[in-house]
Amino acid sequence: MKFKYFLIFLLLIYKQGLSQNTITLSRPKLVVGIMVDQMRWDYLYRYYDRYKTNGFKRMLNEGFSCENTYIDYIPTVTAIGHTTVYTGSVPAIHGIAGNDFILNSTGATVYCTDDSTAKTVGSTSKEGEMSPKNLLVTTITDELKLATNFRSKVIGIAMKDRGSILPAGHTANAAYWFDNLTGNWITSTYYMNQLPPWVTKFNDQKLVEKYLQQDWKPLYDIKTYVQSSPDSNGYEGAFAGMTSAVMPVKTSAMAKNNFDLIRTTPYGNSFTFDFAKSAIESEQLGKGSQTDFLAVSLSSPDYVGHRFGVNAIETEDTYLRLDKDLADFFTYIDTRIGKGNYTVFLTADHGAAHNAGFLTDNKMPAGLFAGAAAFKNLNATLDSIYHINNLVLSLLNSQVHLNFAAIKKNKLDEGAIQKDCIKVLKTLPGVAFVVDMEKVAESSIPQELKSRIINGYHPERSGSIQLVLQPGIYSGSKTGTTHGSWNSYDAHIPLVWMGWGIRHGNTSRQT
Repeated sequence: MKFKYFLIFLLLIYKQGLSQNTITLSRPKLVVGIMVDQMRWDYLYRYYDRYKTNGFKRMLNEGFSCENTYIDYIPTVTAIGHTTVYTGSVPAIHGIAGNDFILNSTGATVYCTDDSTAKTVGSTSKEGEMSPKNLLVTTITDELKLATNFRSKVIGIAMKDRGSILPAGHTANAAYWFDNLTGNWITSTYYMNQLPPWVTKFNDQKLVEKYLQQDWKPLYDIKTYVQSSPDSNGYEGAFAGMTSAVMPVKTSAMAKNNFDLIRTTPYGNSFTFDFAKSAIESEQLGKGSQTDFLAVSLSSPDYVGHRFGVNAIETEDTYLRLDKDLADFFTYIDTRIGKGNYTVFLTADHGAAHNAGFLTDNKMPAGLFAGAAAFKNLNATLDSIYHINNLVLSLLNSQVHLNFAAIKKNKLDEGAIQKDCIKVLKTLPGVAFVVDMEKVAESSIPQELKSRIINGYHPERSGSIQLVLQPGIYSGSKTGTTHGSWNSYDAHIPLVWMGWGIRHGNTSRQT
């Protein structure tokens, strides 16, 4: 009887196999990843009433939103954010420990995508000497390539090199980024030896100059920007050549040989989408037999935020214009690829803090941390004890990077030096916690913070001590804003999905 039932079981499996062989697996033709650099989660709703139908609102009303998405490591910076989203990993594993990080073996500071063996393609500048060689793991885009035996196409696009290269992964067909010298899209010899004709043709349009000639004026009546501070205030940084940070910004008057200017305007987003659409059409993305992947990062919101801050009319205007750009882009891929044939997700690499002066003026706890003074004080104290200069190389990424070469040469006690550093740093105004990276589990700090420090610590590329500032405290300029902390204003980001395979809805569970 048992053998009889086993034969029936085998026949059922065989029949199921036959039926499965007649089914074509359903896949999206194209996946589009959109990273908005420095987008706080609340921007989805802060300006919701002002968004039109087909941009952010379309994603929220047709797609699926993970409302409680948190970055699970520190520091919260661009390179780590892009890498973590596309690898599903953390700095402790993927090795991108900051925009810049210090190699403990040599003491050398390394930019995340630096590659001296790669040469610029498309310009005479050195801005193309980049590749993903410092990334230690594969990305989802690499895994797509492996899964389709390299038949899928993968292209990365961003004004920032790191925003393009790290999401595109090791095996991308191309990654393109913006060159300040020429105002063109460039790449490196890691990917190709010359630009494709369609990229050269796109660059020949000189769109940067055309955008900057329009000047940056408020999209709507400036009186309607009620979610922002009055235009004239002391919390925002003015452009060079302007006496105050007010709108309109006469970009036409500053545009000559200043292509870099477009980065700090909403036109940088429009320009990036223009290039993305040209890539889809020219590379025939979504038209092959396999799923293709376009990784787009919008860098301009980060430049705007750093200069003007969270509560600026310029920031509100950037997101209102981005909403229009998204709507236009979605309409384009609806037509080009077909609605329901593509999957798109939108997320961010980090958020941003409100300007410290703005907070204190409104009776909220905040302030600036004197990072340069702390660094100087720390080295002076250590010098008085050990009689060796510069035992601390840097406080990069809010971490104490020790001079291991000097420690080894002078046969000093590394553990004693760490204890001395912690003792000094704990006394500084604005400091919440100072943590020995190798003794995080023993520290008297919140469990959530322990986890984020551990996730962010790469033993070969991170400092020996993590400095955690009090909420609202950051090291930076008096104007604009910055990011990097574990607090929700830096770590709570949007994550919205739309299109093929996505049902409408949302979740409030932590993601």
